[in-house]
Parts: sequence; structure tokens; C-alpha cells
Amino acid sequence: MQEKLSNRINSMATSQTLAMAAKARELKAEGKDIIGLSLGEPDFNTPDFIKEAAIKAINDNYNSYTPVDGYVELKDAIINKFKRDNNLTYDRSQIVVSTGAKQSLANVAMVVLNPGDEVLLPCPYWVSYAEIVKLAEGVPVEVPTSVETNFKITPEQLETAITPKTKMIWYSSPCNPSGMVYSKEELRELADVLKKYPDIIVVSDEIYEHINFVGDHASMAGFEDMYDRTVTVNGVSKAFAMTGWRIGYIGAPSYIARACNKMQGQITSGANCIAQRAVITALEAPVSKISHMIDTFKNRRKLIIDLLNEIKGFVTTEPEGAFYVFPNVSSFFGKTIKGHEILNATDFSLFLLEEANVATVTGDAFGNPECIRISYAASEVQITEALSRIKKALS
Repeated sequence: MQEKLSNRINSMATSQTLAMAAKARELKAEGKDIIGLSLGEPDFNTPDFIKEAAIKAINDNYNSYTPVDGYVELKDAIINKFKRDNNLTYDRSQIVVSTGAKQSLANVAMVVLNPGDEVLLPCPYWVSYAEIVKLAEGVPVEVPTSVETNFKITPEQLETAITPKTKMIWYSSPCNPSGMVYSKEELRELADVLKKYPDIIVVSDEIYEHINFVGDHASMAGFEDMYDRTVTVNGVSKAFAMTGWRIGYIGAPSYIARACNKMQGQITSGANCIAQRAVITALEAPVSKISHMIDTFKNRRKLIIDLLNEIKGFVTTEPEGAFYVFPNVSSFFGKTIKGHEILNATDFSLFLLEEANVATVTGDAFGNPECIRISYAASEVQITEALSRIKKALS
């Protein structure tokens, strides 16, 4: 029956993060004690003050279709958030609210890319970037980095990767999966290269903005010469523990925002009305309201790095943000461990699932075949037990 489906869907890869989570759920259903460190989902409950806003919206009878690009009140809250947190000035015509930041990214790809346009993806990159680009008939171009360079591309690498077909560059900072953060100075160096190529559009994914352990967050759109060509993508899933609420948004040049509004109007229309009302309250709150979660992630980061450093063969950098570690595990390649032949990161990740009952994600999914992604959006008890199991399985 595969031949009855479109080439578009047949050529699309399954999300490896979701696939591993599904596999872990299957094993749990079979009675296995699986510790899931694969999904990028905070293990906190949505803060009560946000839930109360949603309950109020229900009681106030918010139940109708919403404006395609979001409630005016939410757009104003986003504008104020951009100004407060990022010193970015947008107006309502530049804001589009979507059903998650993933839809925001898909909208941008669909309205900007033509067949054959190239999109630079500094590796490692979030698992869905390449597939979204391909769905829009663009060509993802990987720009490799390594654990030795803290998973950041250099201006020289950027310059070398640019061709006459380059239309966009996509990156996240803090990065999923590496946890690296581009400083303002590092972004300026990349901007100095890009200013020589004025037709290249930048997509800056800042969904992990508040989960930052190294200092102030920097936005590419904060540079005057990059503002008119940068799409800033954000949302509430990570910092506010609202993954299931499905609200993301962009601040973008007006012509791109209008096009995204047009696209969304034919696909999903406006995002969920109750979730939008709750997000107004979330974005209007001071960041201190969620600081306890960020402090917890920082403590967990230290714990998991310390435990990984006790396991011979893992090469790990200290992540600067988000809630992932991305260790290089290539020292295990070519070995047979407990009957499992380890040829690549995918084999290693499956080995950990089967022998240690710990779910991680292969780095292949993120454009780096030598690493695996481990989420520390889990309790300290779970992290400690998971790393103990991994150490035992490899001993």
C-alpha cells in the first residue's frame, strides 16, 4: 500500500524522538521498568497561575474560532515580552501565533522556500528541521560541528557553506540537542558574514531562551542590520512546562508574517482559544515565576554531568542551556557488548534501551552520528538510577 501514498510522505523520516518515546511506552506496557530520557518535555506541572487563567477562560465562555494569527491581547503580550526580554520591537502585523513552535517553523518554510532552495543547518540541529525543509521542497545542508568546538559553527564554516542557492539558515540557541548557547559576540561574528549575503533569511529558534545557565540571552534580530531578515521563533512549551498546550509564535518581517497568516488560514486556522488565554497570563508574568524550574534544571545538569564523567567512553561538554546532554559515544563503535554489535549511535541507543532499560535518542536524528541525546528533564532519582544502569550495562 506504500505506493498509494505520496512521495512526500514516503520520503519523510519519522521523528526519532517520538519514535523512541513510543518504543519506551511499548516496553513499559510489557511490564519493563523503562526510564525515559528521550523526550524534550519538562517533568513539572504547568504553574497554577496559568491553569487558573485557563479555567477562567472556560468559565468566561471562550469557545469560538480565534483569529488566525492569534488574539490581539496575546499578540500584545508577545510584543511586550519581546521588548522586555529581548529588546526587540515588533508590531501586531509581525506576530503570528501557531499551534506550537513546530507549526511556526513549518509555516516559515512553506512560505519562503522554493524547490531547490538550500537551508543551512548547523549540526547538531533539532530533529524536525531537516524534514520540515524537505517537505517545503527545500534542501537541508548540514554544517558539521563537534564536541571539541562545543557544537558551534564558526564564521569561516558559515562562509564556506553558503552557495548561490542558500536561502535560509536555521539554528536554535540554547540548542536542542547540544545545550550550547551562542553569545552575543558569537552571533555578531556570524552576522558579519551574513551581511555580505543580504538575501539569506535567518530563523532563530529561541524556545529554550529562559533555560540558560551562562548569562544573558542573545537574539540575532537584536542587531539592527539583521532585524529585517530574521524570524524569531518562540513559545511556552519548555520554560513554562506547557508542552501539551501547543502554543508557539514568531516575530518576523511583516511580509513573512502575512504569508504565514495566509498559510495557516488554509491549514489549521487559529490556535486553541483556551490555551491562548492562558498564555497571555504566562507571558505577562515575571520570569521569576518560573525560576524554580530553571534552578532545578541547573542542579540536574551538574548531577548528570558528574555521573557521565564516571563512565569511561563518554565524552561530554557541559551544556550551557536547555535540558539535554549530547555526549560523544563513538569510542563504543566497532565493539560487541553483551552480544550487541555497536556500529553507530543508533545501535548504542538501542543497546541502552534493551540492556539498561533507559531510553535516549540517537544523534543521527540531529545530524551528528557520533553522539546520543540524553534529556535531564527527569527527577534526580531517575537520573541517578538511569546512569547507574548505563554504567552497569557497559561494565
